[in-house]
Amino acid sequence: MISTTEHSEIKIESNSSIPKYIQVANGLAEEILSGKMEKGQRLPSINELSKARSISRDTAEKAYKELRDRNLAFSVMGVGNFVSINDEKSKNVLFLINKPCSYKMEVYDSFVTTIGNNVHVDMHLYYNDEQLFIEVLKKNIHNYNYFVIMPHFRNTEESHVNYTPNVINFIENIPKEKLVILDNSCEEITGDFTAVYQDFKSDIFNALKEGIDKLKKYEKIIFVHPEKAAFPAPGSLVDGFLEFCNTYNFEYEIADKIYDGLEFKNKEAYITIEDNDLVNLIQQIKEKKLKIGKDVGVISYNETPLKALLDITVMSTDFKAMGQKAGDLILSKKKEISKNPFRYIERTSL
Repeated sequence: MISTTEHSEIKIESNSSIPKYIQVANGLAEEILSGKMEKGQRLPSINELSKARSISRDTAEKAYKELRDRNLAFSVMGVGNFVSINDEKSKNVLFLINKPCSYKMEVYDSFVTTIGNNVHVDMHLYYNDEQLFIEVLKKNIHNYNYFVIMPHFRNTEESHVNYTPNVINFIENIPKEKLVILDNSCEEITGDFTAVYQDFKSDIFNALKEGIDKLKKYEKIIFVHPEKAAFPAPGSLVDGFLEFCNTYNFEYEIADKIYDGLEFKNKEAYITIEDNDLVNLIQQIKEKKLKIGKDVGVISYNETPLKALLDITVMSTDFKAMGQKAGDLILSKKKEISKNPFRYIERTSL
């Protein structure tokens, strides 16, 4: 049935820095996405909207153009504007990924495959940058049914933090029924929402414990942890590594990268996080005519097809399972916080 609506809940803040047409469009978008308007429902005419909201015709026209740009409305010449989406099977998802890499894309691909063709998923990269993350959220806060977020940020010292105060403030503005947190801690966020998280400290401890028999043949374990970088690694990985070494009396060292000209000592095992460190390490081992898995042990963090091909031992969360779990929870409309499976995969490099 085609009809108009009064949109009494749309509020326009005259003192806001947000343009009035965006405020009007956001209010209409919220009603469309919340199910208050049906697909095909006729929106008020330009004259009706401008009179009801005490705005100019130009502002009303811009608001409808904004809705059309967001694919939330369509126009019929000589008739008016109509709601273009909104039924139980049609959802919009904003998927925020912190960095471009194969394993993050595995989460995204698994999520999209699970969620199905009736859900439109927009992916944005924010490169661990607080301001870019906030700008994406600020622009799109009224445009999506769900916000799937991988929270990893870089502070002013270029070290990893789970969240910043500003990020927490913006995430708290997302209705909790629309929020899905993936990959990292969710303890900093209040309310009842959905999360599939990693516990970096316990995961690395338990994985190293699983490989302890092979690690015992090495006299020292060197953990290559890039603390300060464009994409710094979580500090809780170091906490888990130190707890393991201290618990089982392993000699250890922590380095920030694999430097050129490594001096390999007898029976050392290296743990790398970044792929460039892994490549540099393998190249130097081969240049010194040493044997991987005998003279030098190698463990890498985060599974990729290339590491499997090279027979590299890995410690890794199950990225496919993470994306699938998030998709299943959205489809079932369940709010649940669950720890993602973590795997130790032993290969010949150890």
